[in-house]
Amino acid sequence: MAIAEKHRGVVINADSAQVYADLRILSARPSAEDEARVPHRLFGHVDGADIYSAARWATDARAEIASAHAAGLLPVLAGGTGLYMRTLLDGIAPVPPIDQAIRDEVRAMPVAKAHALLAMLDPAAAARLAPADTTRVARALEVIRSTGRTLASWQEARIGGIGTAIDLKALVLLPDRDWLLARCDARLEAMFAGGAIEEARAVLARTDILPAAPVRRAIGVSEIGAMLAGTFTAAQALVAAQLATRQYAKRQFTWFRNQPPAMWHRDAATETCALLHDFETRLAQTT
Repeated sequence: MAIAEKHRGVVINADSAQVYADLRILSARPSAEDEARVPHRLFGHVDGADIYSAARWATDARAEIASAHAAGLLPVLAGGTGLYMRTLLDGIAPVPPIDQAIRDEVRAMPVAKAHALLAMLDPAAAARLAPADTTRVARALEVIRSTGRTLASWQEARIGGIGTAIDLKALVLLPDRDWLLARCDARLEAMFAGGAIEEARAVLARTDILPAAPVRRAIGVSEIGAMLAGTFTAAQALVAAQLATRQYAKRQFTWFRNQPPAMWHRDAATETCALLHDFETRLAQTT
């Protein structure tokens, strides 16, 4: 927001949970006050029953970036979903629309069954993916069942990437881990005290949202669901959600440290003024 304020910018969401209207609290979406401070785009614009994807986000993000450029604004992309950014910059596999009946069948089946079927139809994908990786196993299985081609074969012909058409200034934030994890724990406490339980209850009460839908798999939803079912106490649900968040943060930390291009600047700063100074330095550099 500081960058957007200083450079006539618009903040564009690049986080896969923050796209959902149903998850303002549990996804830590910007508050209404934040959204009024500077323009925000692609936050909370998707209904929880919708199965949103990296490809759809990339299409939406390209449109928002083009709109910002046309208005003379600086697009500031922020978020923790590396797949979203990779899809936007490197392009997407031109996979045709998945047959809805096949998608519904695959998404409704237990992940163990889906992985076993994938091992028969696409052994390479099954060997590459963790048997418990619900999202990726389902995606690989629905693609080969619907198109007759493996997801890997589609990915060999990526299209639509904008990485070579824009002047990108990237900052990967890698703060001290203890500092980061302490903030994760504190944030979960604030979420539980600030409406997360009611938010998860509303999501779980919707019969039009499939059990495997991304909005149901957001951290905190299942833990609060266990509390509502009497399996967890409130304290146990909080501890479980904090643990899941710390584990996810560690995986994100590792991904962003190793996966983005080497020329992307890694920054350990935690103060806004220091981060803004680093960005100003890079914004002034020519490429």
